[in-house]
Amino acid sequence: MRVIGSVLLLAWAASAAVRTEMLVSGDWLAQHLKDPGIVIVHVSASRTAYDAGHIPGARFLSQSDLVVTRDGVPNELPPVADLEKLFEGLGVSDNSRIVLYGDSSVLPATRAYFTLDYLGHGNHTALLDGGLGKWRADNRTLTQEVPAVSLGHLTPNPKKDLLAEMAEVKELSDKAAADKAKAPAALLDVRAAVDFRGEQGSHIPGSTNANWMDSQASRDDQTLRSEEALRALYTAAGISPTRPTIVYCNSGMQATQSYFTLKYLGYTPRLYDGSMSEWKAKSMPLEK
Repeated sequence: MRVIGSVLLLAWAASAAVRTEMLVSGDWLAQHLKDPGIVIVHVSASRTAYDAGHIPGARFLSQSDLVVTRDGVPNELPPVADLEKLFEGLGVSDNSRIVLYGDSSVLPATRAYFTLDYLGHGNHTALLDGGLGKWRADNRTLTQEVPAVSLGHLTPNPKKDLLAEMAEVKELSDKAAADKAKAPAALLDVRAAVDFRGEQGSHIPGSTNANWMDSQASRDDQTLRSEEALRALYTAAGISPTRPTIVYCNSGMQATQSYFTLKYLGYTPRLYDGSMSEWKAKSMPLEK
């Protein structure tokens, strides 16, 4: 069985090459800090860590500016025009090479990545592996200086197909609950297992589970695990690159980390942004 699993992993890896351009190391960034066109963005729920010391040249982006509450559902995408203005204010233009990083959590940075991907700029955006924590642990330069930023010019090209709406998720849920193997896509709950199983919550019928945090080195170390470990994690959850995967969580934040990781591996992820917040609010079916 172990040999068969390894063969499957190798076959899937061959059909889904890692998108290496989506992740940059501290070594790479240290060598490209002053490259023309690079925009480094520190994304966090709080400005405290940024003010205490950030990567030279980094601009600050608040997580709260990336989301709105719509119809009582938190963490939804703001209007495209507002996002365009937000990123242009950070100096982002059509030809910018953006590097995102977080401090205490990677989630604000992955939410920013999904937002830029939705705007059609994902091919120009990468995450700093390990975030500020690894940069600091490697004794790299930090500064409190806030850079002067010139207004950018960003042309949005929204990829609405990256978002899955509740009606589509309900249809997929019905098919997956009947037979996961025959469903046109996988439905992945990325919350902790205790939330998925029902002791403290429940999940959308037909979904499978792989906690987003299991794809990073540890709770405190945001470095992504090896390609082999990541593929094994998703294979165990029934996820493969041969069909799309719709990811969800409580409110669309945690799922962006799994969205990023799956896309990095060469898979085809989509995000149910409303997630459990919308699903429960609309009294949709639940499974324990």
